[in-house]
Amino acid sequence: MVLPSLPTGERVRELRRRQGRTQAAVAGLCGITTDYLSQIERGHKTPSSDVVARLAAELQVPTGYLLGDAQPAPPSTGPPAATAGSDVVRALLGRRSAAPDADLRSASLRGRVEDAWRIWQTSPTRFTDAEAVMPALIGDVEAALRTHRTRPSELRETRRLAADLYGLVRSYCRRTGRTDLALMVTDRALRAAEDADDPLRVAAAQWNLGHALLSEPGEEADAADVAMQAANTLTRAPAVAAPQAAALCGALHLVAVVAEARSRRAWQARDRLTAHVLPLARQAGEGNTMWTVFGPTNALLHAVSVEMTDGDATEALRLADRVDTGRLPSRERQFTFGLEVARCYDLRRDDAAVLVHLLELEALAPQDLERSTLGRGLAISLVGRARPAYRRQATALAERLSLL
Repeated sequence: MVLPSLPTGERVRELRRRQGRTQAAVAGLCGITTDYLSQIERGHKTPSSDVVARLAAELQVPTGYLLGDAQPAPPSTGPPAATAGSDVVRALLGRRSAAPDADLRSASLRGRVEDAWRIWQTSPTRFTDAEAVMPALIGDVEAALRTHRTRPSELRETRRLAADLYGLVRSYCRRTGRTDLALMVTDRALRAAEDADDPLRVAAAQWNLGHALLSEPGEEADAADVAMQAANTLTRAPAVAAPQAAALCGALHLVAVVAEARSRRAWQARDRLTAHVLPLARQAGEGNTMWTVFGPTNALLHAVSVEMTDGDATEALRLADRVDTGRLPSRERQFTFGLEVARCYDLRRDDAAVLVHLLELEALAPQDLERSTLGRGLAISLVGRARPAYRRQATALAERLSLL
């Protein structure tokens, strides 16, 4: 067995010293304390995925290098490498033609868009399954937008479809590392929703924009601003049904909760959950309005996330005991919750529990685990300190994730 030559913390320290930079300077630019960075470098803390991404960006190396890749690539001056499916990228960036026998009626396309969303939210192999249907769907929806220009009612419904489809594509691009494309398709979704004069879909597109901004280190304040402006606008839109408006407003507040937690403003995040999110969750009930999965369970999941981000593993695990993820319609949210619970056990150095949860996550959503910076980091850290009783299982998991 060949372990990576340096753990994450040691790689951060080696790169920082090589660049002649102090801990205070790097920590400040990454939005963390000097003491926290010191503990990361000494192996006393395992950084969260967003902190790893910030450190990698500041030290000008790929995130994968901090997680164990052999060599850091030189800083890129060109566009990001395509990590999303090449057919999806070509469909987004090239001329989007409809299939010869495509049914471009909005009713037919509606079923296909909703099927694609079901795949994305429920399939254990959602990346490959979504990649199989998205390129043709992008081409057909774009062709329908051109075809129905002279048919106002059909055009409006097709614009709604485009807003829904590009919300899905945003999530896909974000999860495959193409934050540049995520921002581009979010703009398409917003324009389509505005052209359709659909307040609910405009709010959903801005919710997507908030999440796209959260993928960029240092953009937390902008993400929260976008979300809160959208929530305020939606509350003044009388045509939107009350439960749907409550669900979208709650989902937008959760964008701000995440932004505040990541900005080390945990108390503000907790206050927002209590004052805004929980009342809206009770009003909306469990649901999946515009595929946001907003409801009481998702609100509680974010409460767990706030405590995990703040480093309070005990409180996070106490809250996690109240969560029934079986009520969630999204496998992705189930995966994210399980990953954050694993991170809490990692903070407590309960390696056996970390392993159990990682194995459960591998069974639940193997492709998500393969692409998760945090999941991969937990797996490789586990190998480095695993006890003999479960070292074989930890090593096998790391090998399946191509970490060894």
